[in-house]
Amino acid sequence: MPNWNHVLDELTRQQQQLLTKAGSVLDRTRRKYLKQLSAQTGRNTIAYYSSFLSKPNVAGIDINDDDVNAFMTCIHEMDREKGLDLILHTPGGSVAATEALAHYIRSMFGDDVRAIVPQLAMSAGTMLALSCKSVLMGKQSSLGPIDPHLNGIPADVVVTEFRRALREITKDPKKAPVWAPILGRYTPSYLTQCEYAMQWSRSFVRDALKSNMLQRSNKKDELAASIVRALSSAAVNKAHNKHLHIDRLKKLGVKVEALEDDQDLQEAVLTVHHCYIHTMTNTPCLKIVENHDGRALVRNVGPQAIPQPVSISFGSPA
Repeated sequence: MPNWNHVLDELTRQQQQLLTKAGSVLDRTRRKYLKQLSAQTGRNTIAYYSSFLSKPNVAGIDINDDDVNAFMTCIHEMDREKGLDLILHTPGGSVAATEALAHYIRSMFGDDVRAIVPQLAMSAGTMLALSCKSVLMGKQSSLGPIDPHLNGIPADVVVTEFRRALREITKDPKKAPVWAPILGRYTPSYLTQCEYAMQWSRSFVRDALKSNMLQRSNKKDELAASIVRALSSAAVNKAHNKHLHIDRLKKLGVKVEALEDDQDLQEAVLTVHHCYIHTMTNTPCLKIVENHDGRALVRNVGPQAIPQPVSISFGSPA
């Protein structure tokens, strides 16, 4: 008779078989609708999806340097004259990785890259979207603030807090003991690191806006600076996870296209989105970067939420 470990092994094998079967069905369905979307627009299409909603706080859900490898896999052999639609669903991640990824995509497709945000592209995901020529969004879609964080702390808040402390202590030295425990948390050079991080993220987005989305505007310098100020200010946005909807972004001057203006396109985009959300929810999938021909790089998580080796697929949709 099987012992405890034997039973566990059998259960694990059966569970894996079920996941593999479910994965194959989800893969075929997802790729079918992604290919249909590409055929409808006549453009290359890459979906970049993270499972941050179904698997929060798991390492690897963010934008990181490994993503360039995934995009290299997906872009290989594409007809770049067709441009690129980049579907984004991400919580954000490294500014350095995002800058490198944006540079690579622009080097492949020039200015002809459109971001599509069916639901959420936050933080560095917003930066990536703003590096494109336009952003296609629905009423349910959101971008987010772009203020950088160091060790989980908003850099803009640190600088604002330090300046407030300096003003209050200069005005009334008796307040110094009150501020001492707060300021004592900061390590040497931390304030400078925060200032550099703010300068870096703002200059990246400002330059990206001017070189693509706003390049034909007579007021591109002024408009880019205004957008960056609004999106990078913690005082304005109050929280890093604030959702910025299409109306707000249009008022800021971001070039946004409304999904609702084309009902057929809206249905095609949302169907693709639902397919990816089903995949993220019902499989160990951590992140998918996939093109319209079914070429994908998929990263999964194991039972202990440890990222497993990637699987690369070159299959065609059914």
